[in-house]
Amino acid sequence: MADGGGGTGDAREGAGAPDPSVEREVHGLRAVIDRDLCVGFGDCIEEAPEAFDLDEDGVAVFTGPEHASRSRFIEACASCPVDAITVLEDGIEIVP
Repeated sequence: MADGGGGTGDAREGAGAPDPSVEREVHGLRAVIDRDLCVGFGDCIEEAPEAFDLDEDGVAVFTGPEHASRSRFIEACASCPVDAITVLEDGIEIVP
């Protein structure tokens, strides 16, 4: 994920831990929502409503991804039509 310098919710901004609403370690996976790419279609929410929601800006955020099964979580991430959710397993991108 390249830093475009826009500063609109990039999980790497500032010092400290990543924002858990857009970057999570769950089910042995690292998942990141690119807030600049997400346009709020909500396909991820349809697939796993326990794991995702839209924030006040209409952008997807993680709410409880640990409550979805691993396979359901991966399917929900993969359902994004604009590939705004990246999932890595052991450093290898498996979604998109």
